[in-house]
Amino acid sequence: MRNKGMEAAVCRRFARVRKLLNERQRRLWGAAEAEVLGYGGVSTVARATKISRRAIHVGLRELQASGAPQDAGRIRRPGAGRKSLTATQPRVKAALDALVEPTSRGDPQSPLRWTCRSVRRLADELQRQGFVIGRQKVADLLHELGYSLQANRKTQEGAGHPDRNAQFEYINRRVKALQRRGQPVISVDTKKKELVGNFRNGGCEWRPAGDPPEVRVHDFQDPERGKAIPYGVYDLTNNEAWVSVGVHHDTAAFAVQTIRRWWRKMGCKRFPDAEELLVTADGGGSNSARCKLWKVALQAFADETGLKVHVCHFPPGTSKWNKIEHRLFCHITRNWRGQPLNELEIIVQLIGRTTTREGLKVHAALDRRNYPKGVKVADDEFATIQLQPAKFHGDWNYTVAPRSRAA
Repeated sequence: MRNKGMEAAVCRRFARVRKLLNERQRRLWGAAEAEVLGYGGVSTVARATKISRRAIHVGLRELQASGAPQDAGRIRRPGAGRKSLTATQPRVKAALDALVEPTSRGDPQSPLRWTCRSVRRLADELQRQGFVIGRQKVADLLHELGYSLQANRKTQEGAGHPDRNAQFEYINRRVKALQRRGQPVISVDTKKKELVGNFRNGGCEWRPAGDPPEVRVHDFQDPERGKAIPYGVYDLTNNEAWVSVGVHHDTAAFAVQTIRRWWRKMGCKRFPDAEELLVTADGGGSNSARCKLWKVALQAFADETGLKVHVCHFPPGTSKWNKIEHRLFCHITRNWRGQPLNELEIIVQLIGRTTTREGLKVHAALDRRNYPKGVKVADDEFATIQLQPAKFHGDWNYTVAPRSRAA
């Protein structure tokens, strides 16, 4: 990867002495700079000073030779030497520009329109057009034209719901209102499922040089170990979290059971006088806004605890704004980077040891219960739920009241 700060420093140093150096001195100065920079130094110096790579390599050979060269006193007259490629082939830049951006500057039927535009392919195509050019010169010209290597950037979210911003504002008001009253507010979601076993895990960790951990070549699920399903509950007020690591299926029953475990182990101690609970969740998955089993399970939880459970779902396509994503899950991923998740106990320990400078505390435990998929909820059972839709988007915002209190 290019170090633009280093390149700029070389450019500033060269600008100070450029007018004082002749051709040979410029070549030797560039070679000395490249030698000090090490790997990639020739490219950096060439971009910063416009000294050709060939001249820098000649200077490196001169520096490595023992003693001064025999013709150290000879200097070519100004303007001597081979003409630049753009001088001998003035149309090469325009032809290259048309190949890189065919839709805006060139022919839409360009032969490279549907291929990877590497410098080798660009050089081959320019040679087919009659130009005499190599891949390194193509790279130099691309930099001169203002191009650089660019990766994809995730910015387009597609068509948003017309009430998207209004729902965000509604959730924000509800969160602040319950926190002012001293009531618990949690964010819930399922983290990415992880294969249990000696599989590759993204990221790196410090180890002795030349001793990387060896893992399986193919990521096929181990039928004996299965996969881990982390479901998290994040307390927005206290910066604490509970994570249940399931082993069966990610269902609504599993999600509400995790909320129940958080309440028994952590929530009831933090909020001994709580009468309400606000749950912010995505609109899909095991805590989907349209899942009947999710609401039936919340009703059972409300009956057990006596809490009035308020639920606010984020609009479609906005799950990344859920607080648990960037206050808990990203830190878990960072904590176990580069480590194969060989056992469920290792996963639980790594999740439980996750901390941040802001004081995040995480408690984790295994949940080995079976949560079958495809459980149907009868209409008469669903009708018994004390479901109170909100005036604004009752499909996203609703309250489940405990039946004993309602009676």
